[in-house]
Amino acid sequence: MAEKQRTIAREASFSGIGLHTGNLTTLTFKPAPPNSGVTFFRVDLPDHPAVKADIDHVVDVSRGTTIGVNGVRVHTVEHVLSAVAGLGIDNVNIEVDANETPVGDGSALPFLRALKRAGIAEQDAEREYIRITQPVYYKSDDVTLSVLPADELRLTMTIAYDHVAVGTQYASMVLTPEVFEREIAPARTYCFLREVRMLQEQGLIKGGSPENAVVIGDDAILNDDLRFPDEFVRHKIMDLIGDTFLLGKPMKGHIIAVKSGHATHVMFTRQIKHSLMNGNRARPSAMVQDERKHAPALDVNMIMKVLPHRYPFLLVDRILELEPLKRVVGIKNVTFNEPFFQGHWPSMPVMPGVLIIEAMAQVSSVLIFTDENGDYAGKLAFFMGIDRVKFRRTVVPGDQLVVESHMLKFRRNACRAKAVARIDGQIAAEAEMLFGLVDAHDDIAAETRHAAF
Repeated sequence: MAEKQRTIAREASFSGIGLHTGNLTTLTFKPAPPNSGVTFFRVDLPDHPAVKADIDHVVDVSRGTTIGVNGVRVHTVEHVLSAVAGLGIDNVNIEVDANETPVGDGSALPFLRALKRAGIAEQDAEREYIRITQPVYYKSDDVTLSVLPADELRLTMTIAYDHVAVGTQYASMVLTPEVFEREIAPARTYCFLREVRMLQEQGLIKGGSPENAVVIGDDAILNDDLRFPDEFVRHKIMDLIGDTFLLGKPMKGHIIAVKSGHATHVMFTRQIKHSLMNGNRARPSAMVQDERKHAPALDVNMIMKVLPHRYPFLLVDRILELEPLKRVVGIKNVTFNEPFFQGHWPSMPVMPGVLIIEAMAQVSSVLIFTDENGDYAGKLAFFMGIDRVKFRRTVVPGDQLVVESHMLKFRRNACRAKAVARIDGQIAAEAEMLFGLVDAHDDIAAETRHAAF
């Protein structure tokens, strides 16, 4: 059954000061018609000019996300948009009587509570999702962002600070209204005490205080306590939700971010929009039936039925195409939380070459482990030789390895395959691989099944 778009049932308001401007502001949520999205109205100005929440309307990212049209601006919209997106609301009008949204306690909770007071109402229109069908990548210095195909919106974030009270934090969550309210919305914005004077000299954080932000001193947190041990990375996820919702529709994909902030969120979101305009398009949920034609040949659960490997050595996420004994295409999504990155060049994480080869071998072995119907064929493959190995480029977090393997020779007890691993169409590695084959029903094979490769 197709999902319906949602708005709010009635008006609800929230008042407070703006974090950066220090201006007193009242924000009022109002119901909006289907397919209208999120629009801010500056009711303190003549004719109440509208500023639609759109990535093309971002005009400033100085410690927050500001949108504007024809000189009319609304500052610091990310927490409001995060609450709207987190609750699964598609359409809402937001009136503000100053140039910045109120900061509240520095989290999305005040906006979430106001929206819940207003109530959620379904509308007579089908919800459309931005469905990521091809990976999109962004990199700037040590900041990386990527989005990969997924059946839900998952957000994975890593932050790293050279500070004893923060350090490195990692979190990964599938976004649902329940998860947002419980795990993300309460996380407050934060700043370092050493940055406060600099920000004030720039005309920012005029409304900032320990009541609406977590302040990090030279050696410790200056607030009484944290709401989560990893509150900082959770707040970054909250910002990311709000900034990417500027695409105008909810997304289905896996966003992986390392050391990102508002400026890079906005650049990344623009890159996603550019990708959508060039083929990786948003498609309505009503097309789910058609997508079955493009479903993976083997998902990870099916892969584990034919491959003996398990975490952390299962290096295949999906098999996209499969012609048993002829050709196979599989993918490996490389994320920052791969266990080998903890010890392999941690300051400049690079996927070890031997593991790239292992991923290529596992994809190739699906040719052997499956029969003409794609079912487990009762065979075990032992890696016996490798020829013509070439590494063309490094593989780093955020990359997606697309491995294509062709069978070159096949005999009853051995076979040879040619595998090529690509990233965004460019060859990362290639090799010819020789496998020895035995029946899994043999006593020795059964005992050594988990030693394959």
